[in-house]
Amino acid sequence: MGPVPGTLPRGVRRGPRVVAIGGGHGLSATLSALRLMTDQITAVVTVADDGGSSGRLREELAVLPPGDLRMALAALCDDSDWGRTWRDVLQHRFHTDGPLDQHALGNLLIVTLWELLGDPVAGLDWVGRLLGARGRVLPMTEVPLLIEAEVRRADGRLETVRGQSSVARTTDPITQVRLVPADPPACLHAVAAVEQADWVVLGPGSWYTSVLPHLLVPELRSALVRGGARVVVVLNLSPEEHGETAGMHAEDYLAVLHDHAPELEVHAVVADPRAVEDTGRLAEHCEARDARLLLRQVGRSDGTARHDPLRLAAALRDVVEGVLGDLGPRGGRGFH
Repeated sequence: MGPVPGTLPRGVRRGPRVVAIGGGHGLSATLSALRLMTDQITAVVTVADDGGSSGRLREELAVLPPGDLRMALAALCDDSDWGRTWRDVLQHRFHTDGPLDQHALGNLLIVTLWELLGDPVAGLDWVGRLLGARGRVLPMTEVPLLIEAEVRRADGRLETVRGQSSVARTTDPITQVRLVPADPPACLHAVAAVEQADWVVLGPGSWYTSVLPHLLVPELRSALVRGGARVVVVLNLSPEEHGETAGMHAEDYLAVLHDHAPELEVHAVVADPRAVEDTGRLAEHCEARDARLLLRQVGRSDGTARHDPLRLAAALRDVVEGVLGDLGPRGGRGFH
């Protein structure tokens, strides 16, 4: 089939090897930033979506939900008329009164390749070639997953919420998430990418349904914990008002990571000071875990809770180069 999309000729290398972990719009934001600083990007994407076009295709055809994978591929498209046009084709969504309503064409294309090739990774690589993608997109596992969450209701009782779309809409505190099936096999290509990475980026995004699920896949978790990559966490710009992170503070995202994977070492945290209620408290939380904190404006200037690719790329570059911004505390771990 030829070279994997986004790779360079043998012996040629530009930028660090970076793995971005997550799903949805949060992962797309990270990829849009990373592509400005390195040519060696691998996106490892959650495969638990059960809503919308992805959920319908998953139920009807018994395949991985393709939506988050499609969005990651679109974020890595070549910056040319060819790449941008095929990105728009991939992202095009039908609006009809029939069964195609709300299906994204890219979802249909990805599933078609899966059926023709019988290999989820090969199908994604082919779409990457079509886009001229500056990186590779992989599922965290090749088994469709169900997310379950234990939610504490207002009256104190614990209730199990099942399904990614249902968990994402939960506004009561989540105490634990798990996968069904439990301990799914990891995508071996994803494990290899993490083991070979210089850096791994977690977040931003839906914390319980896009970021944490990767830590519940044993082989992937082991690669994250025991591999040589340094881990940087990019915090969300705001909690969801009507969703799974409602009421969470900046340091809560890190606490949730620690609760679900206490052995995971976080080397750096990137946060927008406008989204941090108490920078001192966040700094103390990072210092207690020997993680370096970089406070930097990484959100867009229009006031929306969306990361600006240029600003986020600059912050991540500073993290990789071991440079702290003038707003950040100067304690913690070095990067060289």
